[in-house]
Amino acid sequence: MSEKEPARLTAEKKLYAMLGMAQKAGKLASGEFSTEKAVKEGHARLVVVAGDASENTKKMFRNMCAYYQVPCCSFSDKETLGERIGKEFRASLAIKDAGMAKTVCRYLETLKIDFEGSGGIAQE
Repeated sequence: MSEKEPARLTAEKKLYAMLGMAQKAGKLASGEFSTEKAVKEGHARLVVVAGDASENTKKMFRNMCAYYQVPCCSFSDKETLGERIGKEFRASLAIKDAGMAKTVCRYLETLKIDFEGSGGIAQE
């Protein structure tokens, strides 16, 4: 195990915990329809699309997030994202709280995940 591996595992664990907390706090929209609605209504602060989502889904969210200036990234897989928020599989999530989105972004940056869309977290 490399020196950076424990930091990566810790960041991933904390990221999933933060997604679960956001769900419990009612600050998370999950599923394509709810995520799209949150972005278009201006509530989304960060969009996470599952890495195994279809190319059409990824492209749709990349384009939408670029237009609405919401940071967007591809992370994990549908089954894991859903499981970690207590749901069935989910292709997309929108974090609706700026503070939680900022924390998730820090963990994603630790994991070397690239963002598209806005250069930073949209403020409330």
